[in-house]
Parts: sequence; C-alpha cells; structure tokens
Amino acid sequence: MIIVSKSNPLVKELASLKEKKYRARRGVFLVEGEKMVRECVQSKINVLRAIVREDYLGETYGLDTVVLGKDAFAAVCDEKTPQGIAAEAEIPVTALRSPESPCLLLDGVSDPANVGAIVRTAVAAGYRDLYLIGCADPFAPKSVRASMSGVFFANIMQGSREEVLSALGNVPLIAADMNGENVFSFRAPARFALCIGNEGNGLSPEVHSRAAYTVRIPMDARTESLNAAVSAGILMYQLKNTVLSL
Repeated sequence: MIIVSKSNPLVKELASLKEKKYRARRGVFLVEGEKMVRECVQSKINVLRAIVREDYLGETYGLDTVVLGKDAFAAVCDEKTPQGIAAEAEIPVTALRSPESPCLLLDGVSDPANVGAIVRTAVAAGYRDLYLIGCADPFAPKSVRASMSGVFFANIMQGSREEVLSALGNVPLIAADMNGENVFSFRAPARFALCIGNEGNGLSPEVHSRAAYTVRIPMDARTESLNAAVSAGILMYQLKNTVLSL
C-alpha cells in the first residue's frame, strides 16, 4: 500500500521527528539518504523501519517498510531534495561514565550543523566519547546530516554541567580559548577532555574554572575567530598527535 496523503497520521508522526520534543517523547529520530541509512543499519543502532518513496528501487535491508507517495515523502524528510529512502531509528542512550581515552566536551554549542560536524571529526580522529552540556540536539536532522554517520558510532553522553563534570572526575580539562597557550607548542596528557564552548560566548565559567590547561589556535591578526567545528577539528588532531609523539 502506498500512503499518498500528507495528512495521514503516520506521515504526520514521521514528519514530527523534525522537532526535538517529538524525538524526545518517542525516543526515535529519522535518518535520511541511501548512504546514511546503510551505515545506520550497519551500526549497533536499532533501526525500526524504512520509509521509502514510491519510485525508490534500492535496498531496504529486510526492514519493515512504509511506502509513501512523493508529496508525503517530501513532507516527512528535512532535506530539500530527498534521495528516496529514510529510516526511523531509536536514539541511543549512553549513561554518563568516565572516559578511558581522550574525549570531547561540548559546552553550549548551539548550531546543530556544528554539533554534527564536530561529531563527524571526533569519530574520524578517534574521540569516541563525547559529553554534551546544553547543546543543539545531536539527533536533529541537520546534526545527523552534518555528522555523516558519526552519530551512529560515537558514545554521546548528555547531562547538566554538574553531572558531566562529575562523570569526568579527575580527567584534566583542556579549554579552547583565545587567551590560551599556543596549541602547537603544547603537550597534552595521555588522558584529557578537550572543551569546546558556545559559538558566541565560549565556555561557561563553570567549565572554564575547572580546566587544567587552556590552549588556542594561533591566527592572523586580521582574523577574529574560527568556526567552532573547524577549531575543534584542528585541536582534536593536534592534541592527539602530541600524545602519540611523546
């Protein structure tokens, strides 16, 4: 059966996953596109069903499948030019715990595209444990898309500042701040949490005051700052490199 009406209850339910409150209420999120769906299925995430457009001829991985007409499918998806397949998956919940290796703390990063891009780079650079305090939802459509499957493979832990800092315990915090030490001459400890703050306001006083170290990326005097995701990427690789080279 093909569901063609955008007013169909199931279509409305799936479309509501664009909003955080409905994702939180149901504990699910939407994955869009062939590559993303394939990699989500290959991860440990529980994929509930596939949602396909009526003209889609690709793989559905043996999942329960809902077939939608073109207008109904477009209403469900966040992308402007959807590829023809999406999937509904459970949001993975990782309990707060202490990290075993270098990790990342995002403190108030508010742009979902930045959150997703940072998750993508973190997974690539080997930072699997990510702690989020008051950030954009990592399972929002823009975050998932920008992560390029990173959210499927990262251990994303969320909580209040008090909860996250308690979970990190005695792990040294390295704050990213324009007044810090040049990161290219800094030597990181074997275990640390790199802290990235809000795009406009930086790190919260609570996190900044707990930092054992503060580092900066040197820049031309005419450049005020770098994008949060770009800064995080440079710092992640450089800090990891200093640990490996000791």
